[in-house]
Amino acid sequence: MTEGLTAVFARLIAATGPISIAHYMAEANARYYGSRDPLGAAGDFVTAPEISQMFGELIGLWLADLWQRAGRPEGACYVELGPGRGTLARDALRAARRGGLCPEVHFVETSPALKALQEAAHPGAVWHHDLSGLPTDKPLLIVANEFLDALPVRQLVRTASGWRERMVGLDADGAFLPVAGTRPMDAAVPERFATAAEGAIVEASPAAATIVQEVAGRLAAQGGAALLIDYGYAEPQLGSTLQAVRAHRKVDVFAAPGEADLTAHVDFATLGEVAEQAGARWLGTSTQGHWLAALGIGARAGSLARAAPQAAEAIEAATIRLTAPAEMGALFKVMGLAAPGWPDGAGLHRVT
Repeated sequence: MTEGLTAVFARLIAATGPISIAHYMAEANARYYGSRDPLGAAGDFVTAPEISQMFGELIGLWLADLWQRAGRPEGACYVELGPGRGTLARDALRAARRGGLCPEVHFVETSPALKALQEAAHPGAVWHHDLSGLPTDKPLLIVANEFLDALPVRQLVRTASGWRERMVGLDADGAFLPVAGTRPMDAAVPERFATAAEGAIVEASPAAATIVQEVAGRLAAQGGAALLIDYGYAEPQLGSTLQAVRAHRKVDVFAAPGEADLTAHVDFATLGEVAEQAGARWLGTSTQGHWLAALGIGARAGSLARAAPQAAEAIEAATIRLTAPAEMGALFKVMGLAAPGWPDGAGLHRVT
């Protein structure tokens, strides 16, 4: 039987001292995603593709439209990072085919449990453990929905002695709690936050930046486009956004590592800059609600409701959940990237 991560972390901290938030989050999520299907009513959370087929369909149409306007380059590949159960890919590829786009399908997945579900839904796909195995000589149409938020974040906290890395330690009762490290980290703090008040927290995700840098470099070299969809903020901000969700409820981040989904908000402004430095075009970042409305989710919802009047109420509820500012419409953002020379993407604008 595999030893619980709580015991592993407790022994490590007792022996060597506190571990970083990034270490804690990386190990916890690796254990969590590697051991279960977390999606759906019986799981811990529900993502947009599971709420309505309209979400994936509009992504597929967006990709097909951009591909058409780019001149229909041959050999284009559909690539999804963290494709869950394969639901988004199913709906996106069905819609893309209506636009003449019938791409190879590539999935980047590390969870054995989820890969098994994806294989059942997409038997012709090709799987990769990371981006390095993707084709190097074909345009890539990349989708990442609620992928970046699960990558580990690094946190720095302003103390009376200056900036320190935020760590995970043990209290007198053996419970995990956040503590400040001992090594000065002032040089790692962005200038805009350098004079923040004591107790302020700066959060960054080197892992997310690395992924976006690699995606952007691939687009610049091979052609293609990417949609990165997640909850996050349009401008860098102070504060910890680290949270844990289990059984559709927020729970204590430090209570049971490996048994809950740990996520943090995505800094889209910083990632847009990273993408441009790597040679891609940053097409813009919009709220999910604005983007879906611009792509015609209202018209699609009406069409589905007319075809299935008995489901009209559920379709309306799903549309509201995906687009309303108080639901997913404002917190979730959609960022588009493209190769130099590729056209702009529908529904996107630069947030400044």
